[in-house]
Amino acid sequence: MGLWIALVLLFASIAWAAPQVTSIGPDLYAYISDNDASANSTFLVASKGILIVDTGLNVTEADKLLREIRKISRLPVLYVINTHHHPDHQGGNSVVGPSATVVSTDFTRKRTLAMMRSAPQFHFAPADLTFQQKLTIYLNPYSVEIYFPGKAHTSGDALVYFPQQRAIAMGDLFLNRSSPAMDQGSAENWIKALDQVLARPLDKVVPGHFELGTKVDLQRFRDYLSDLFTQIRRLYQSGVSEQDAFRQLHMEKYSDFRQFPKYHATFADNAEVIYQQLEQ
Repeated sequence: MGLWIALVLLFASIAWAAPQVTSIGPDLYAYISDNDASANSTFLVASKGILIVDTGLNVTEADKLLREIRKISRLPVLYVINTHHHPDHQGGNSVVGPSATVVSTDFTRKRTLAMMRSAPQFHFAPADLTFQQKLTIYLNPYSVEIYFPGKAHTSGDALVYFPQQRAIAMGDLFLNRSSPAMDQGSAENWIKALDQVLARPLDKVVPGHFELGTKVDLQRFRDYLSDLFTQIRRLYQSGVSEQDAFRQLHMEKYSDFRQFPKYHATFADNAEVIYQQLEQ
């Protein structure tokens, strides 16, 4: 469980001035957290109720999110979607949607229950409804497509696509201009998952953390993962040792990417995970 604790600490190092709520399509809004200990959220205001993707770290963060939602609508929160099991994405479930149906992948629910057993201080509201591959929710007049792209950041990520708004909530499959912390997923499939997203009609991309993105931003993040994976695979196949491979990386074109050495979210950390996945 050490990685998800590190992830909570990881995003505590940079602060935003205030939460930012941006309209990203008809009745769809991106909530960019005012601190990076807590994840971004996305919410859709339909005719009879609201759907929220990710709810923040805890009660305090969920209260902030709910205040912003209530500036726009007093309708009930009908659905909460959790993109994965890390606490900064689901700690506010019971606050923003106490009577909502919580939705996640099967894997996310299982990991959430395991965390609750091992760390009783976390009071999560695990999913009431899970899926293995894909789920579509119809909220008149909109539809919301929720799907598992295969192992990527974790082994149970969910992506949430809003076809009428040409927007997607990515969870931590996309961090804008940042090296990600890598959980027990698959870097190779992560790249494929991003390619599938980029093939969709798409204007706005809500990252798990940091500023709102566009298709161009997502493409650059995808190119970073692909470039790093290609370099490491070539070195690995040439018989270069893990340590020597790290010293031969060329990541100059991504010099503006955030790096968090203390929390294993740097070029070298990402390369280490990729190297180890290739060995497996």
